[in-house]
Amino acid sequence: MDGTGRLRVADVDRERVAARLAQAHAEGRLTLREYDERVRAAHGAVVVADLAPLTADLPDLPDAAPPRDRAPRRPGPSPLRAAVAVWAAVSALNVVIWLAVVAGTAEPVAPWWIWVAGPWGLVLAVGALAGRVGLPLPGPCGSAPLRR
Repeated sequence: MDGTGRLRVADVDRERVAARLAQAHAEGRLTLREYDERVRAAHGAVVVADLAPLTADLPDLPDAAPPRDRAPRRPGPSPLRAAVAVWAAVSALNVVIWLAVVAGTAEPVAPWWIWVAGPWGLVLAVGALAGRVGLPLPGPCGSAPLRR
């Protein structure tokens, strides 16, 4: 033995082995009894040689490299989608109000809601098309471009 097996272990070493044992138990490699016995032994380990046999019969862990084929997830909807959702909700509310006015009066009422929904929808459509061709989407009031 080269003497490293007689080195005293730190709490971080015990926790690393306990975490590996927990993973092996979760994978079905250890029964609950085996897991319990080995975790107790890991927390009672004094020297490195006490920890080595606890994971000797377990396969080595693969490198913790992130999968390359997955795109990173973005939290929540994009700013453009959020703007379209707000536009749709406001436009629907205006149409409902207009319908209530039409039903309340016996006369035809001009569809004034088009002046709310139309220009705003046009701006959103132009922004969506600009985003599809790769142009940066301008932020509100000339601020920094929005990220898609």
